Amino acid sequence: MGNTRKARVQDVHDLAMGMPHVERVVGSQGRPVYQVGGRSFVFFRNPRPDAADPVTGERYPDVIVFWVGSEADKEALVADEGYPFFTTPHFDGHPSVLLREARIGELSYDELAEIVQDAWLARASPRRAKAWLEAHGLPSTED
Repeated sequence: MGNTRKARVQDVHDLAMGMPHVERVVGSQGRPVYQVGGRSFVFFRNPRPDAADPVTGERYPDVIVFWVGSEADKEALVADEGYPFFTTPHFDGHPSVLLREARIGELSYDELAEIVQDAWLARASPRRAKAWLEAHGLPSTED
């Protein structure tokens, strides 16, 4: 059985750093960015006008961006009312989903782990992705 406890923000950091060949860099305003091969796959976003409370207009200070494998993956996550993911017009055509830290507990640890792993796979080199999938007994996208 998997880990069904509620996900925490610290899990994002731990899971991202637990993937191979990952570097944590400091983004603007000191927010962490996780990269594989110099390509970001998870980052903590600065408050921006496109992600704001619809009632007060106050910018969300706690948005995390996760890369996804495809536009179809993005649409599936955003459309599923069981998940707290969202997007904004700023991210139209961008293969990523957004998640507020305040809502991370709506995911289980295992769900978050899958999101982080998929984000890493979306940005890792094909060789690294294939090696990771094989090491975990999972089929590669080439299979």
